[in-house]
Amino acid sequence: MKLTVKGKHLDVGDSLREHVRANLTHTAGKYFRDPIEAMVVFTKEKNHRYKANITIHVRSGMVLEGHFEADDPYPAFDEASKRVASRLSRYKDRLRDHRRKEDVTDMHAAAYTTFEANENASSKPGPAIVAEMQTQVPTLAVSDAVMRLELGDLPALMFKNPANGNYNLVYRRKDGNIGWIDPAVDAKKPAAAPVKKAKAPKPAPAKKAKAKPAPRKSKAGARK
Repeated sequence: MKLTVKGKHLDVGDSLREHVRANLTHTAGKYFRDPIEAMVVFTKEKNHRYKANITIHVRSGMVLEGHFEADDPYPAFDEASKRVASRLSRYKDRLRDHRRKEDVTDMHAAAYTTFEANENASSKPGPAIVAEMQTQVPTLAVSDAVMRLELGDLPALMFKNPANGNYNLVYRRKDGNIGWIDPAVDAKKPAAAPVKKAKAPKPAPAKKAKAKPAPRKSKAGARK
């Protein structure tokens, strides 16, 4: 496995490099036969704390990421590595089945990275510059897409669903759960039937009142 260890605003010594190499070789090799590349970046923050960011690339196209911040570079890296190992352990059974070769579609999606045009803090910030790159969209089952989202600590992941051939999206919701967007499922929902207005019942025809017969005069009264 090719390993790169960098430091931003600090020098990374041989002891820390060897600590990183031994740890990641054991962690990645436990679940993958041929991890191809790993990068660890240590950053000294303005608050004098140290942040470790781990990125591991595997041949199947999977990316593992973990990061942590602490008062010293060693615990920062150890905790970040534990996060990666914890996620790998959660999916260990699926990862064993995941070693088969995966399909990747021919579609190339655009990925964007933004930069500030003017980095001089004393002047007004300039317009953002967007760099467009090309990336491939993998063909994955929904469960595998969720696994990649969590292992890579990604905010969202686009993939091709082999069940229907459509492009789907899994993403992190604000409540911490994972959402899934499948346009095919939405399209199959039956349209709501239009509501017909009920016709008002016709009023029943008024019945004519029968005229009461006039009272008959008695014979006695007629004689008078």
